[in-house]
Amino acid sequence: MSTPELQAAHTRPSEDTRCASVEVKWSDTARRDACWAWLSARVETWGLALSTLRLASADASFRRYLRVNATVGSLIVMDAPPGHEDLEAFVRVAGLIEQAGLLGPRVLSHDLAQGFALLTDLGDELLLGVLQRASPESAHDLMVQGLHTLVAWQRAVPAQGLGSWGASQWRSELSLFETWCVQREFGQAWSQAQAAQWLQVCDRLVDSAAQQPVVAVHRDWMPRNLMLCGPELGILDFQDAAAGPITYDVVSWLRDAFITWDEAQEIDWAIRYWQRAREVGLAVDPDFSEFWRQLEWMGLQRHLRILGVFCRLKHRDGKPQYAQDLPRFFGYATRVAMRYRDLRPLVALLEPLSGQAVQAGYTF
Repeated sequence: MSTPELQAAHTRPSEDTRCASVEVKWSDTARRDACWAWLSARVETWGLALSTLRLASADASFRRYLRVNATVGSLIVMDAPPGHEDLEAFVRVAGLIEQAGLLGPRVLSHDLAQGFALLTDLGDELLLGVLQRASPESAHDLMVQGLHTLVAWQRAVPAQGLGSWGASQWRSELSLFETWCVQREFGQAWSQAQAAQWLQVCDRLVDSAAQQPVVAVHRDWMPRNLMLCGPELGILDFQDAAAGPITYDVVSWLRDAFITWDEAQEIDWAIRYWQRAREVGLAVDPDFSEFWRQLEWMGLQRHLRILGVFCRLKHRDGKPQYAQDLPRFFGYATRVAMRYRDLRPLVALLEPLSGQAVQAGYTF
């Protein structure tokens, strides 16, 4: 096993909140009152102690999670404002995870109209933090466990139970890079020739993804969305799951938004996933070199999308901290674009931007 090179992830500041007299802050008093009334109606059923309500986590979406003491120990309150978040999808995929025999938060009660749900609590041991503290040997074991859990997900969660996610969506995701990263973040406008090169690269990436076997795709399979729950890994943030390319979650795991690994280690783990997938009958390409190419091209599509998303979070949503990780994704994207002849035109489009990102003092 090669020694992984772990790069410290950028720490996101936590959010302080207030509901009624409790340490949870709400910008929308109507939302606060609706949450309080909804929980009050469930106090007797679940033995909720509303005075203990506090923030559990908040992320880049409009969704957030509160923790409340209950007869069983503690439970999680999901606040998913209608119009911004799809609670129905969360509930549906949570059911598929439970049916598959995997560990995820179980939905005890929910209200689709108001956007509230009461969930079992998987704790607060996010795998991201564990990996950041782990020895190389322990990190290796956890990363392999995450890949084995992914194989179990791909085998047991039915793709037909999820929405389709294909070429039109992938192109739309790629357009985020041009709109929010190239134009908004860096103030650049491509020439007609550059725009044609960009469309050509997009065609290559979309065609490659479309030719892959279809499985249930989590779409954010990464250490900050898995929890260490004793001997098992608990699965979080799965509401965007869809039927899609088999390599998508693998490359999400290996080339994470918050941790960078040595490439030799990435390949080692990819081989382990590929072998395990073949053993259980998943339709990965029998040629590992072709599987690796598919994985790298799929990762490039994802990383270009994330560059656009992180810039959108900064400029549209007032969350500039995500832009600190832009150089990581420029690094991923440039490395892949330089490696394949069909993708090489992208290098000239990336270089001016990645240079500016480094000069801006972003961490990498």
